[in-house]
Amino acid sequence: MAKILIHLTHGPDAPTQADRAFLMAKAAIQEGHNVSMFLAGSAVQLFRDEILDSVIGIGDGVTSLRASYETIISGGGDIFLSRISCGARGMTEEELSGKRVELIEPNVFIQLTVDHDRVITYG
Repeated sequence: MAKILIHLTHGPDAPTQADRAFLMAKAAIQEGHNVSMFLAGSAVQLFRDEILDSVIGIGDGVTSLRASYETIISGGGDIFLSRISCGARGMTEEELSGKRVELIEPNVFIQLTVDHDRVITYG
């Protein structure tokens, strides 16, 4: 199966786009693909507890963002957040503790892009 990287920059201000990136990640995992997500810009705010616990999707099968996150993680997916974007939005490692996410620098994102077969961008 393929290694897919999903790059998301839409956050709480664009809930449909943010939700769709998580939906695509879940679908790819269910199809047996190796999935990683990289969130940058406003998207890092999706990992604030009050947003992670909210329902941001629309249409059939609406679920909380946290439920989508848990499905991705339990399916073997990896989630990376831009350390720079988190810092610019006042998000600390303490705020992210307990969540299976990794803060990374731009050079790591470049390496992830090179290491994956396909990149899907929501941004």
